[in-house]
Amino acid sequence: MVSSQNFTLKSEDEQTAIIYQFQGFLNSLDFSCQIVVQSRKLNITGYLEKLKELEKNQKNELLKLQTGEYYNFITSLIETGTIMTKNFFVVVPYYVTEEFGTDKSLTKKPSIPTLTEEAFQRCKHQLWQRMEFIALGLKRCGLKAIPLTTPEIIELFWALHHPQEAEIGFYPELPPELVR
Repeated sequence: MVSSQNFTLKSEDEQTAIIYQFQGFLNSLDFSCQIVVQSRKLNITGYLEKLKELEKNQKNELLKLQTGEYYNFITSLIETGTIMTKNFFVVVPYYVTEEFGTDKSLTKKPSIPTLTEEAFQRCKHQLWQRMEFIALGLKRCGLKAIPLTTPEIIELFWALHHPQEAEIGFYPELPPELVR
Protein backbone atom coordinates (compact mmCIF):
# COMPACT_ATOMS: atom_id res chain seq x y z
CA MET A 1 0.00 0.00 0.00
CA VAL A 2 1.32 3.43 -0.90
CA SER A 3 0.56 6.79 0.69
CA SER A 4 -0.55 9.79 -1.31
CA GLN A 5 0.42 13.43 -1.48
CA ASN A 6 -1.39 16.53 -2.66
CA PHE A 7 0.59 17.21 -5.81
CA THR A 8 -1.37 20.37 -6.70
CA LEU A 9 -0.35 22.07 -3.44
CA LYS A 10 3.33 21.74 -4.36
CA SER A 11 5.22 24.56 -6.06
CA GLU A 12 6.02 24.20 -9.75
CA ASP A 13 9.66 23.39 -8.93
CA GLU A 14 8.60 20.72 -6.41
CA GLN A 15 6.18 19.20 -8.93
CA THR A 16 8.91 19.04 -11.58
CA ALA A 17 11.33 17.44 -9.12
CA ILE A 18 8.74 14.82 -8.12
CA ILE A 19 7.98 14.02 -11.78
CA TYR A 20 11.67 13.57 -12.64
CA GLN A 21 12.26 11.51 -9.50
CA PHE A 22 9.30 9.26 -10.35
CA GLN A 23 10.46 8.95 -13.95
CA GLY A 24 13.93 7.94 -12.73
CA PHE A 25 12.37 5.42 -10.36
CA LEU A 26 10.29 3.81 -13.14
CA ASN A 27 13.30 3.69 -15.47
CA SER A 28 15.37 1.95 -12.76
CA LEU A 29 13.00 -1.03 -12.52
CA ASP A 30 14.20 -4.25 -14.13
CA PHE A 31 10.95 -6.08 -13.40
CA SER A 32 7.32 -5.31 -14.11
CA CYS A 33 4.88 -3.90 -11.56
CA GLN A 34 1.35 -2.54 -11.55
CA ILE A 35 0.05 0.66 -9.99
CA VAL A 36 -3.52 0.22 -8.78
CA VAL A 37 -5.82 3.04 -7.65
CA GLN A 38 -8.90 1.91 -5.76
CA SER A 39 -11.82 4.34 -5.27
CA ARG A 40 -14.57 3.35 -2.88
CA LYS A 41 -17.57 4.99 -1.26
CA LEU A 42 -16.83 5.97 2.30
CA ASN A 43 -19.49 5.04 4.83
CA ILE A 44 -19.59 7.65 7.59
CA THR A 45 -22.78 6.47 9.30
CA GLY A 46 -20.85 5.65 12.48
CA TYR A 47 -19.30 9.13 12.46
CA LEU A 48 -22.72 10.77 12.11
CA GLU A 49 -24.12 8.65 14.95
CA LYS A 50 -21.19 9.68 17.16
CA LEU A 51 -21.82 13.36 16.34
CA LYS A 52 -25.49 13.00 17.32
CA GLU A 53 -24.45 11.36 20.59
CA LEU A 54 -21.91 14.12 21.28
CA GLU A 55 -24.56 16.74 20.62
CA LYS A 56 -27.02 15.01 22.94
CA ASN A 57 -24.48 14.65 25.78
CA GLN A 58 -22.97 18.13 25.43
CA LYS A 59 -23.45 20.24 28.58
CA ASN A 60 -22.31 23.56 27.07
CA GLU A 61 -25.19 25.03 25.02
CA LEU A 62 -22.89 26.83 22.56
CA LEU A 63 -20.92 23.63 21.84
CA LYS A 64 -24.19 21.70 21.60
CA LEU A 65 -25.46 24.18 18.97
CA GLN A 66 -22.17 24.07 17.03
CA THR A 67 -22.12 20.26 17.07
CA GLY A 68 -25.69 20.19 15.73
CA GLU A 69 -24.82 22.67 12.97
CA TYR A 70 -21.75 20.63 12.05
CA TYR A 71 -23.89 17.48 11.90
CA ASN A 72 -26.34 19.27 9.56
CA PHE A 73 -23.45 20.52 7.41
CA ILE A 74 -22.00 17.00 7.02
CA THR A 75 -25.47 15.56 6.29
CA SER A 76 -26.10 18.15 3.56
CA LEU A 77 -22.63 17.50 2.14
CA ILE A 78 -23.43 13.79 1.84
CA GLU A 79 -26.77 14.52 0.15
CA THR A 80 -25.11 16.64 -2.55
CA GLY A 81 -22.36 14.16 -3.38
CA THR A 82 -20.69 10.88 -2.59
CA ILE A 83 -17.80 10.80 -0.15
CA MET A 84 -15.03 8.69 -1.66
CA THR A 85 -11.78 7.27 -0.38
CA LYS A 86 -8.81 6.37 -2.55
CA ASN A 87 -6.22 3.72 -1.85
CA PHE A 88 -3.02 3.26 -3.83
CA PHE A 89 -1.17 -0.01 -4.32
CA VAL A 90 1.88 -1.21 -6.19
CA VAL A 91 1.60 -4.86 -7.18
CA VAL A 92 5.01 -6.52 -7.22
CA PRO A 93 4.90 -9.83 -9.08
CA TYR A 94 7.29 -12.73 -8.79
CA TYR A 95 6.88 -15.83 -10.93
CA VAL A 96 8.17 -19.24 -9.91
CA THR A 97 9.44 -19.65 -13.46
CA GLU A 98 12.03 -16.99 -12.61
CA GLU A 99 13.51 -19.46 -10.13
CA PHE A 100 13.45 -22.46 -12.49
CA GLY A 101 13.75 -20.72 -15.84
CA THR A 102 11.27 -21.24 -18.66
CA ASP A 103 11.08 -24.23 -20.93
CA LYS A 104 11.06 -23.11 -24.58
CA SER A 105 9.98 -26.54 -25.84
CA LEU A 106 6.40 -26.62 -27.14
CA THR A 107 6.35 -30.40 -27.45
CA LYS A 108 6.54 -31.08 -23.72
CA LYS A 109 3.45 -30.98 -21.56
CA PRO A 110 3.74 -28.05 -19.11
CA SER A 111 4.40 -29.19 -15.58
CA ILE A 112 3.89 -27.42 -12.29
CA PRO A 113 7.26 -27.01 -10.58
CA THR A 114 7.61 -28.22 -7.01
CA LEU A 115 9.38 -25.86 -4.67
CA THR A 116 11.74 -27.09 -2.02
CA GLU A 117 11.93 -25.08 1.20
CA GLU A 118 15.27 -23.68 0.06
CA ALA A 119 13.87 -22.60 -3.33
CA PHE A 120 10.81 -21.09 -1.62
CA GLN A 121 13.04 -19.04 0.69
CA ARG A 122 15.09 -17.81 -2.30
CA CYS A 123 11.88 -16.75 -4.10
CA LYS A 124 10.58 -15.06 -0.96
CA HIS A 125 13.89 -13.23 -0.48
CA GLN A 126 13.85 -12.08 -4.11
CA LEU A 127 10.27 -10.77 -3.72
CA TRP A 128 11.19 -8.89 -0.51
CA GLN A 129 14.17 -7.33 -2.30
CA ARG A 130 11.85 -6.09 -5.04
CA MET A 131 9.39 -4.67 -2.51
CA GLU A 132 12.20 -2.90 -0.65
CA PHE A 133 13.53 -1.47 -3.93
CA ILE A 134 10.03 -0.15 -4.77
CA ALA A 135 9.58 1.30 -1.27
CA LEU A 136 12.95 3.09 -1.47
CA GLY A 137 12.22 4.48 -4.95
CA LEU A 138 8.80 5.76 -3.84
CA LYS A 139 10.31 7.25 -0.66
CA ARG A 140 12.53 9.39 -2.88
CA CYS A 141 9.32 10.71 -4.47
CA GLY A 142 7.89 11.62 -1.06
CA LEU A 143 5.65 8.55 -0.75
CA LYS A 144 5.56 5.85 1.89
CA ALA A 145 5.04 2.20 0.90
CA ILE A 146 4.31 -0.61 3.32
CA PRO A 147 3.82 -4.29 2.45
CA LEU A 148 0.39 -5.73 3.17
CA THR A 149 0.04 -8.63 5.58
CA THR A 150 -1.79 -11.81 4.59
CA PRO A 151 -5.03 -10.76 6.38
CA GLU A 152 -4.86 -7.32 4.72
CA ILE A 153 -4.48 -8.92 1.28
CA ILE A 154 -7.41 -11.24 1.96
CA GLU A 155 -9.57 -8.29 3.08
CA LEU A 156 -8.53 -6.28 0.02
CA PHE A 157 -9.52 -9.04 -2.40
CA TRP A 158 -12.70 -9.76 -0.44
CA ALA A 159 -13.69 -6.07 -0.59
CA LEU A 160 -13.05 -5.99 -4.35
CA HIS A 161 -15.53 -8.82 -4.84
CA HIS A 162 -18.04 -7.69 -2.16
CA PRO A 163 -18.13 -3.86 -2.39
CA GLN A 164 -21.57 -3.40 -0.75
CA GLU A 165 -20.59 -5.38 2.35
CA ALA A 166 -17.19 -3.67 2.56
CA GLU A 167 -18.84 -0.25 2.30
CA ILE A 168 -20.79 -0.84 5.50
CA GLY A 169 -17.71 -2.22 7.25
CA PHE A 170 -18.48 -5.94 7.13
CA TYR A 171 -15.52 -8.23 6.60
CA PRO A 172 -15.49 -12.00 7.05
CA GLU A 173 -13.86 -13.47 10.12
CA LEU A 174 -10.44 -14.87 9.31
CA PRO A 175 -9.15 -18.16 10.72
CA PRO A 176 -6.68 -17.62 13.60
CA GLU A 177 -3.77 -19.18 11.67
CA LEU A 178 -4.03 -16.38 9.05
CA VAL A 179 -4.14 -13.54 11.59
CA ARG A 180 -0.70 -14.18 13.13
